[in-house]
Amino acid sequence: MTSCSLHPARLLAGFLLSLSVAGAALAAAAVPATPAVTPIASLDVPRYMGTWYEIAKYPNRFQKDCASDTSATYSLQPDRTVEVLNRCRRADGRLDTAVGSARQSGAPDSPKLKVRFAPRWLSFLPMVWGDYWVIDLDPAYQLAAVSEPTREFLWILARTPNVPKPAYDALLARLARQGFDVSKIAPTRQAADPAR
Repeated sequence: MTSCSLHPARLLAGFLLSLSVAGAALAAAAVPATPAVTPIASLDVPRYMGTWYEIAKYPNRFQKDCASDTSATYSLQPDRTVEVLNRCRRADGRLDTAVGSARQSGAPDSPKLKVRFAPRWLSFLPMVWGDYWVIDLDPAYQLAAVSEPTREFLWILARTPNVPKPAYDALLARLARQGFDVSKIAPTRQAADPAR
């Protein structure tokens, strides 16, 4: 009869492998998975056109000079693209404007758009187009949230410069369920809204 023995180094390697697998499984179980950013089911683009006031946002570098009165006006063009006119007021009172273009990604009711503010002659470059996903929108098209797949950017928009607190709080709760850090959201001052 022969005896079967394992080399101590192999025993140690197997033990360490078991520990690392168990540790990885525990770590994965301990950190809840962040849900993917989910856009709304469909967007009626003509109905979405018009002026939207920025109610709040994740602060970002390209709006750092905006002190108040930020809005976006969308106009549907004959070729089904959308002209985007962004406005904001600087601290010194000057009005800044930026004109861009947006196009839908996918079906005619897709809530996923691509937006660019670079000159038209650069539009063939993929990197000049940014994601613009409508991720929350009330049935009356009065209150919306816009973001993109990485959650780096977030805007809360409304048809009026102010939003009733219950509607705003309910939207924040929905954004939190989508994995957004609502503590990072900064309100936008609108001159027409004395509460801000």
